[in-house]
Amino acid sequence: MKRNYELKKAALDLLFPGRCPVCDGIVGFGRGDICQPCMEKVKLIRGPACMKCGKPVTEEEEYCHDCSRKKHVYQCGMAAFEYKSVAPAIYRFKYKGRQEYAVFFGRCMAKKLEEKFIQWKPEALMPVPVHPSRKRQRGYNQAELLAWEVSARTGVPVYSNIVKRWKKTAPQKDLDDIQRQNNLKRAFKIHRNDVKLNTIVIIDDIYTTGSTIDAMAATLQAAGIKNIYFAVLAIGRGQ
Repeated sequence: MKRNYELKKAALDLLFPGRCPVCDGIVGFGRGDICQPCMEKVKLIRGPACMKCGKPVTEEEEYCHDCSRKKHVYQCGMAAFEYKSVAPAIYRFKYKGRQEYAVFFGRCMAKKLEEKFIQWKPEALMPVPVHPSRKRQRGYNQAELLAWEVSARTGVPVYSNIVKRWKKTAPQKDLDDIQRQNNLKRAFKIHRNDVKLNTIVIIDDIYTTGSTIDAMAATLQAAGIKNIYFAVLAIGRGQ
């Protein structure tokens, strides 16, 4: 499976050279999926991280300020990058059609997840769904692209048809914490309940307060899935 993926990617790179997710310049064939000088500009999550959501914390802290005062539905999660260092790249990836960024982003997420997957033993990856109207407008779901890239490198299958987004919600970035929670009420519904799973990992692009992950996790938990983790591309530092 991994070999087939590498051959397919090499063929696509030859026909359609990818763009660097940092500077958006064309990366030459066989030169990877990011400009080497640009690799130094992005900040991977390293060092102490919140034991719940994975946000960077000091060595004295086990939990970030957010998680120390808020109960989450999910077990725990992780992120690959500090949000500010990749914010322009995520914007282009999400809204400007730069689907090829998923290769680099997915590779970084998969590498970060190696040890976590040994602990979690996930049976499936589930990308956070977007509303059908937004997917038609955008042409793709960025979380699903990330999930397929992670799957190609880890072998954990993607289940993208279990949960659907039935409610067209307002952009979360424009809302406070309470508004985010209200915005997501009844946003997700189980579309298929014939697949029996115990442990899954929710995949998304950004984690801010965890409201989206919690809302989806609550829907999955109600359907009988016991162990729910998450992995995101980027996360902020919290308060």
